[in-house]
Amino acid sequence: MAKTVLVVDDDPTQRRLLQAAVERAGFACRVAPDGESGLEMARNPSDGVDVMLLDLVMPGLSGMEVLERLQEVRPELPVMVLTASGSIDTVVQAMRAGAIDFFVKPASPERVVVSIRNALQMTELRGEVKRLKKTASGELSFDDMIAAAPPMRQVVRLGQRAASSNIPILILGESGVGKEVIARCIQGASDRSGRPFVTVNCGAIPENLVESILFGHEKGAFTGAVSKSPGKFVEADGGTLFLDEVGELPLDMQVKLLRALQEGEVDAVGSRRPTKVDVRIISATNKDLSQLVAEGRFREDLYYRLNVFPVDMPSLRERKEDIAALTAHFIRRFNASEGTKVTGASAATLALLNAYDWPGNVRQLENMIFRAVVLCEGDELEPQDFPQLSGLVGELPDLDQLAAEGPSVSASAPTTATVEAFSEAFDHPVRITDTTGELRPLEEVERDLIQYAIDFYAGHMSEVSRKLGIGRSTLYRKVREHDLRVTPEDKAAS
Repeated sequence: MAKTVLVVDDDPTQRRLLQAAVERAGFACRVAPDGESGLEMARNPSDGVDVMLLDLVMPGLSGMEVLERLQEVRPELPVMVLTASGSIDTVVQAMRAGAIDFFVKPASPERVVVSIRNALQMTELRGEVKRLKKTASGELSFDDMIAAAPPMRQVVRLGQRAASSNIPILILGESGVGKEVIARCIQGASDRSGRPFVTVNCGAIPENLVESILFGHEKGAFTGAVSKSPGKFVEADGGTLFLDEVGELPLDMQVKLLRALQEGEVDAVGSRRPTKVDVRIISATNKDLSQLVAEGRFREDLYYRLNVFPVDMPSLRERKEDIAALTAHFIRRFNASEGTKVTGASAATLALLNAYDWPGNVRQLENMIFRAVVLCEGDELEPQDFPQLSGLVGELPDLDQLAAEGPSVSASAPTTATVEAFSEAFDHPVRITDTTGELRPLEEVERDLIQYAIDFYAGHMSEVSRKLGIGRSTLYRKVREHDLRVTPEDKAAS
């Protein structure tokens, strides 16, 4: 799926010239004859517009007014302005309003294409920086997760409920499923958002250092203690302490951890008095703790203390609906970090990725995408970029047929749009093709999607509006236009 450029210009000749230049460069192109329709197309990220080429002088809503309104609703959209005058004052005013580049008409097609590519690359870099900042500051939210598959929606619901309290959480799941990601999202959705999030891998700490690392030590408490160390509990004070692989803790440390959880205080090695701490505990393990309790390798009282609110993370093979969106996410990330320009993955590649069971889960998929992005010599990831999978999967589906009939995935497409596009190949309730395989009219697809959303959310129109990314007034207008099924009780409940 190519990245989409929106051309907004009241001059039909200019629109055709720019559209031809954009499409020759391999981009998809949409056009709008005035500022009002262009703003409507661009304001919602789910509509798939990645870059806008905007004429400044138009009847009705001018280009400058479009820029100002876009800054309110979608400031991250890169906008390049077109002007006939090219005066310094005009350019400065447009840049201050949010434009990233400008062209004096008639614009050189080569110059336009180079600017579009630079803008898309800068967008990927900004997205990666934003993700890293949110992760580092403890503000990652459930909206940042890729969780469209039904098993993941249940995980998100549980996580959102757990975030509203300080209840201890135990995240269960295989290695590589993303247990730390859900822990960070719980922190970001709680009242501890923005506070410390401290991770401790209990299986990676030498046994003789566990107590010192978790609870701290005083200077001179033991040989080599040349300075005071506060410990992870004190570092996480006011925030969240994530105990990864908690099943690996030695039994004697389990006793001290239990006391810290019960009393809300820790005893540093060599300290004369305990230190009060306010810490939210989220633990995780890929082992069966109940089995460890039965074998005497894990304390039963600590198990019940940690297992107050269990959350089961599904493996990647149980949530294959998310593979397309995860692939697009990792491509964007590695484009930003490695300076590559992979636009997405072909339908044949997605079929290959879905045919594998992923014993290493999301972590394994991430590493394979990284390798494939480095190997890729074209615009899209192809099956030959995954040579390590060729001997690991069983009998593959007909890749050529899927490449012709199924959707590819674009690195620039929003997560939900990517998931919906790929799910279409596997009998999604809202079909985009008719019985002959031809695309259905957009109006019919929109009607079915809104009706499906109304039924899915039991007529709660506020939720339908939020999930579809449209205003409630727009939603009710479309309900009337399409004569959709909404009962009075449903409207009242919303």
